[in-house]
Amino acid sequence: MAQNLPKIEESTKFNFFTSIWIVPFIALLIAGWLAYQYYRDLGPRITILFEKNEGLVAGQSYIKYRNVPIGKVEKITLQQDGEGVVVTARMDKDATPYLNKSSKFWIVKPEFGLSGVSGLDTLLSGTYIGMYAKKSDEFMDNFVGLNHPFHKDTTKGEYILLKTPQLESSVKVGTPVYFKNIKAGQVEYIVLDADKIVNVVVYIQEDYKEFIAEDSKFWVRSVLNAEYNNGTIDFNVAPLTDILQGAIEFSATQLKEPKELPDSFYFSLYPNKSSINTQHFVSSDKEIKVFKIHTKEPISKLKVDAPIRFQGYKIGSVDSINLQYDKSSKKMSSDIILSMDTSVFVDPTDSNHSGYDNFTQAIVDEGLRARLDTIDPLTGFLFINLVFDTNVSKVSLQKEGNYIVLPMTTHREKTIFENAKSIVKKINDLPLDELVSSINDVVKNTNKPIAHADELLLDLNKTIQNLNRFTSQKSFQKMPKRTDQALKDLSRTLKTTQKVLKGYDSNSLLVKQISQTLQVVTQTSKEMQEFLKMLNRKPNSLIFGDK
Repeated sequence: MAQNLPKIEESTKFNFFTSIWIVPFIALLIAGWLAYQYYRDLGPRITILFEKNEGLVAGQSYIKYRNVPIGKVEKITLQQDGEGVVVTARMDKDATPYLNKSSKFWIVKPEFGLSGVSGLDTLLSGTYIGMYAKKSDEFMDNFVGLNHPFHKDTTKGEYILLKTPQLESSVKVGTPVYFKNIKAGQVEYIVLDADKIVNVVVYIQEDYKEFIAEDSKFWVRSVLNAEYNNGTIDFNVAPLTDILQGAIEFSATQLKEPKELPDSFYFSLYPNKSSINTQHFVSSDKEIKVFKIHTKEPISKLKVDAPIRFQGYKIGSVDSINLQYDKSSKKMSSDIILSMDTSVFVDPTDSNHSGYDNFTQAIVDEGLRARLDTIDPLTGFLFINLVFDTNVSKVSLQKEGNYIVLPMTTHREKTIFENAKSIVKKINDLPLDELVSSINDVVKNTNKPIAHADELLLDLNKTIQNLNRFTSQKSFQKMPKRTDQALKDLSRTLKTTQKVLKGYDSNSLLVKQISQTLQVVTQTSKEMQEFLKMLNRKPNSLIFGDK
């Protein structure tokens, strides 16, 4: 029996919604939508050049602005010339307005110092890149990283430029800046400019920038200060932090209404507070120039940083001293490199010539010369003195490389010690023994009565007192005056003796008194001669002794 089976008809139509291909298609749509969202929210890729990598890890380290992650390090590679590392990072889209010329990047890592501990959060989260910027429409994607943090907001604080020919060893990046023993900022950068002048950039906090004006002074704190007050000496030793990391201090402005500092203004950084009083020239437009001096004079007492003075004012210092042997003269010759502020030669009545112009004109036409002088006679240390010498002729400026050569003069006045030595030699040449012998002969050979005997005795006694006072001097400053007075009194005494001697019996009391007095004079003159010989042999024996 035949069964009636249903007849199945095959459909030739393709139904997409019932097809198995709907699954991958939907998956493709979802993937496309996700990809669109990803690239829509994807921020720009930037590169940052650092000198070295200090703990950054690709795929892990973040870029943070105000401690909020706004980017992530993707790759770290070595620069092609090997002078640094290139960090490639992907930034969030919202961070795009902050990627411009104002953007600053630096590596944040744990740091331990005397001023405290910083970067402790990196112990848990790892080293990251810190960022500081302001909004701008000028987009940039290539940056150069900083070696030190730059997180100071200039709208709240202020950066100050200090300049010094020679940086004190205690000053370094991070050195605190104080105002009345309150920390007001710190050193941010130390760089050397084209004129070999050290530039120190310090950041002053907002609360203290109002105390800074053009008449403010900056100086390096001394480790040890000594003050003499009311017969007592007070010693003040700086705190341990100052000794180890140094410190800079500044004074408040004396102006009632301080003006805003010009953009090109800078301050001088003095090595200590006492050196401020030795420099009286203040200029907002200084002209620091470098010169060279050739000399064959002995300069063993000339030190680096020795002052350069004009009419007693310090206007520069010695930068370096190079010695070489001169075969022809069989002496050491020297090249001295020095820096000077030529702006001190500006004439306010002449606006057509700069201080440098007036300085060079004084050298060429007016006989301005450099001269080695002694700072003080005890130590013998030298400094360079700029003087006008009328005995020299006009010269033309000579240039060696980047240096202008300053002509020198050796003519100088004698020092106090040199004058004293000359006086001592003249005193040694005086015939004192012959003078005393002549007085003895006059007394012994006369039997005539002596008139005005009292006057003679007073003069002789006065002479002895002057000679004794002379031999007991403790310095040479009053020696010429005392010597001249003693010799004048002695000469007057001899004249009085010749005038009044009229003869006395050899056994008379007066003759015996005069003989005794003359013996004292003779003994005193001999002691004075020995004293003068000692001084001539060793001029500083009054201070250090004869041994």
